[in-house]
Amino acid sequence: MAPLTRAEIEACLDQWLETEFTFHAVGPVARALCRLDREAQDFVLDWVRRIATTHITLAFNFARRAPDLLQRLDRRAIEAWAVELCDTYDRAGMYAALAVAEQVDSYARTRQDRRDGALFDDIAGVLGNFVRGLSGRRLRIERGDAIWCDGEAIRLPAITAILPRAADNFNLLKASVALQWAHTRFGTLRVDPRPHCAALPDPERALRQLHGLETLRLMARLGHELPGLYRQMQALQASLGESIPVGWNGFAIRLQDPASTVEDSLALLPAACAAAEFTPWQFQGEWRPEAVAACRAARLEKEKARLRLRLAELEKELRAHRDAAGPTRFEARVEDAATRLEFEITLDGAPIAPPEGVRQLLASVYLDFGEIPPDYLVPAGDGEYDPSRYGEAGGDPDAVWQGTYHEEGARFYPEWDHGRQHYRKNWAVMREKDVPPVEDDFYRQTLDKYSGLLRRLRKSFEAMRDENRLDKRQAEGEEVDIDALVEAIADARDGREMSERLFTRMHRGERNIAVAFMVDMSGSTQGWINEAEREALILLCEALERLGDRYAIYGFSGVTRKRCELFRIKTFSEPYSDLVKARISGIRAQEYTRMGFAIRHLSALLGEVEARTRVLITLSDGRPDDYFDAYRGPYGIEDTRMALIEARRAGIHPFCITIDREAREYLPHMYGAARYIILDDVRQLPAKVGEIYRRLTR
Repeated sequence: MAPLTRAEIEACLDQWLETEFTFHAVGPVARALCRLDREAQDFVLDWVRRIATTHITLAFNFARRAPDLLQRLDRRAIEAWAVELCDTYDRAGMYAALAVAEQVDSYARTRQDRRDGALFDDIAGVLGNFVRGLSGRRLRIERGDAIWCDGEAIRLPAITAILPRAADNFNLLKASVALQWAHTRFGTLRVDPRPHCAALPDPERALRQLHGLETLRLMARLGHELPGLYRQMQALQASLGESIPVGWNGFAIRLQDPASTVEDSLALLPAACAAAEFTPWQFQGEWRPEAVAACRAARLEKEKARLRLRLAELEKELRAHRDAAGPTRFEARVEDAATRLEFEITLDGAPIAPPEGVRQLLASVYLDFGEIPPDYLVPAGDGEYDPSRYGEAGGDPDAVWQGTYHEEGARFYPEWDHGRQHYRKNWAVMREKDVPPVEDDFYRQTLDKYSGLLRRLRKSFEAMRDENRLDKRQAEGEEVDIDALVEAIADARDGREMSERLFTRMHRGERNIAVAFMVDMSGSTQGWINEAEREALILLCEALERLGDRYAIYGFSGVTRKRCELFRIKTFSEPYSDLVKARISGIRAQEYTRMGFAIRHLSALLGEVEARTRVLITLSDGRPDDYFDAYRGPYGIEDTRMALIEARRAGIHPFCITIDREAREYLPHMYGAARYIILDDVRQLPAKVGEIYRRLTR
């Protein structure tokens, strides 16, 4: 294609830049763009259009500098700079964004790093999924000034460009994340090294040498437990020319036993201090004992209180189904394999399956102590803890909206800006709140109104209760378990004993499904729609109690990005009680239909539930909408669509039930074919929801 003429370029710029720029600056910008080839012109003009959806001034600054940057930077780096301009504007306003624009020369000097390096924004999500697949405490991936871990979050730098290729730099960060995970999983962070190092002549050098010892020990553990990843790490070391320092082979041999602990490294520390300096490996990262100790101290009290409060709730629930009276005793048994950390709880000797929240707390406590201390297993007494101090119950979410708004305690979610073609980071400010319960006759009236339908629902749901289930890694069965066989062959080649559990077996078992219902509570649902939603939820809950599937119900609404509200009606861990029935009765129309944040939050909640099938069902009366900002129109539809894509990538199956007769214009684009249904009459909702649920979860 021939390059655009100056007149054509000026016409394009006039569409996106305000008049004040046209007379004084568009001419010089257009002349500079004329000297580029057509492909480069299209690249610049496309980004001018995108940035103009955020702010005209930023678009002008990009257009003015882009021709020069194309001579010095690759396009990936220019795109990263453009996104940084917009992100800075979102986060800190125009003056901060213009400062980023003025610093473009220093940005250009790092072009090699940005071209060949691994950018945090590109790899954080992937590595977050990677570390979530490992056992132990759930660790966050956050941006930091270096590679290190405080026990709850792994920090990575904004850019890592140690190796010449971006893919190799990604693998280097993956190795770093694995090693930092190993610090939490295999006990390194369980001890405070400062007193031990202070007893030696050079405490700072002692800490570096201890870090080297622990690196050797943890590498050996990774070699035993994750041999494939270990081989990748060895290949990285070879490409970097790194190896065990001279004089350290003896330490490595003594620490290669899988049963070795951080205490073994401490015992070797005096000898290591007399040896040569351990030169840190590139993926080794840092050890910051002060930050680790502060994080651990804050965590211990909080998690003890949380666990004891959860056990008190569990005890109360179990007592309701038991005749036993008097004191009860919880005990915990731990099965500790590196790639698996399993817990079994017994109550007075009888085993019980710990809920997911309790399992996560047990895992975190175990990593801190190497055991579950007996006093952590004593249920909290009445009034012993204030739940609001330990995250069990928050303050009044409405209080933050009074007077000047502040964001303390809120959750932040990104939104997809279709004009920019990138996310607005930490854009939607979300708070959870409970639906105020209403004690009235709505529940009983609904049961009477739909008594015949409810009997049919219960009968059909009971028929679905059992399903064929495939058990893997069995000692005998009908088929070979390919995954188990591959692992067994790998174990044999590594000199370890092969497992005999190499078969699969089908049997009738309990369903393994978790479903979240996302209920539209926007102002447009007031009246018949609100009543139909509440009736449908009551019928569903009554039927689901017979079926036994895990389910949660949340409502959503919002007024601008700064007031996104999610309303708790029933959580996954909460029983279907009179309180839940009263909350359903209390569902009332609120504000607008801002949807992206709700989909992202409920997808995160579903991701925390151990289930083979996870479903997100939306009950809505219309398209995404928010009157006070750009969410009305294509922006809201595209953000909702992207949130649904994210959910599907996470293994969640979204489905929409709507009564909006215009939904055929946008639902196929948002949900895709066969992932939605449009009801012609709101009064069909109670009957149709049960039918749709059966179809989705069979």
